[in-house]
Amino acid sequence: MRLLHTSDWHLGRSFHGVGMLDAQRDFVDQLVACVQERSVDVVLIAGDVYDRALPGLDVVKLLDDALVRITAAGAKVVLTSGNHDSAVRLGFASRLLERGGVHLRTRVQDLDVPVLLPLDGEDGDGQKAGSGSEASAAVLAVYGIPYLEPRLVAEELGVDTASHFEVTKAAVGRIREDIRMRSADAAIHSVVLAHTFASGGITSDSERDLSIGGLGAVPLDLFTDFGYTALGHLHGRQELAPNVRYSGSPLAYSFSEAAHRKGAWLLEVDASGVGAVEEILWEAPKALAVLCGKLAGLLDAEEHAWAESAYCQVTLTDSQRPAQAMEQLRARFPDTLVLAFDPEGAQARSKKSYSSRLSEAVDDLGVCCGFLDHVRGRSAGETEEAALREALEAARLEGAEL
Repeated sequence: MRLLHTSDWHLGRSFHGVGMLDAQRDFVDQLVACVQERSVDVVLIAGDVYDRALPGLDVVKLLDDALVRITAAGAKVVLTSGNHDSAVRLGFASRLLERGGVHLRTRVQDLDVPVLLPLDGEDGDGQKAGSGSEASAAVLAVYGIPYLEPRLVAEELGVDTASHFEVTKAAVGRIREDIRMRSADAAIHSVVLAHTFASGGITSDSERDLSIGGLGAVPLDLFTDFGYTALGHLHGRQELAPNVRYSGSPLAYSFSEAAHRKGAWLLEVDASGVGAVEEILWEAPKALAVLCGKLAGLLDAEEHAWAESAYCQVTLTDSQRPAQAMEQLRARFPDTLVLAFDPEGAQARSKKSYSSRLSEAVDDLGVCCGFLDHVRGRSAGETEEAALREALEAARLEGAEL
């Protein structure tokens, strides 16, 4: 049996003002092709399916199309909700969807209700342990832990302290107990989906903090005794332990992810348990370029030719901010989306307060030029200085007439 671990689709998200639905449709095409070509039996989606709790109609349609195509290709889907999703809305019609092979795990009460997949090729169900159903020799039990907001679920999970650690520990405890009960009748191999921040994970700028000050992180050892834990939330694909991994987002959602290799994990599972884990890579629709330097160098250097077709984040280091910098950059790099300035000598300049600059001005023209330099990081040019001088002279004459 083959399982494909994905997460953080963030359908409906934009990238610095650029809509990404077409790129997300391209990802779905690649995903469906992978399901068909690699004979994937189950697609795991570990939360943040949508980018917001109230997705647009075209976004909902994209997920609908994706689920239809995945199941039509012969794979089941196990899906949990993330901190960007509305668990109630995403979980709507879950019992009906389950008949079509889409298993939603968005409610606390379903934490210990696994999707049972007999490893002899027969179909399984999600009945609780002790139901009297005949057990297979080896069964894969797939559990889903949605994003758990501590203040909202602490009472339901029976914990006194509303913290990410305590609620996750309680959720994992319920799953372990269900596995223990089922193990009396069958060899149970477990896969757990969890949308959380596990200790040791590397973050990106595009993730929403789960709590303030890093207190949202939960210990890695909560998950290491499962056959495999498919984590969601962090957007970089990474291995925290051989059996605990983040698949990351399928697309880059910030320039901090420019060096990421986006993809998923393909798991091989048989009667002996989870075996090989293979990386699957998605082709990015557009490269990301993070450029830094003086404007003239960026516009002329051949080494940056590859970035002409990329989304660009540019930091200019010119000692003074060039005029019409964005317009000049977009003449070569049309998809420059972010422009920042880190001028040489900026630290020395920043030590001088605006009031101290004013005290150094010898006349009104000096005050005006100093203000212009302060607010835009570039001193007045000859034309600008002449215009300011003319305006000051006109004001002086008008005042004299009064």
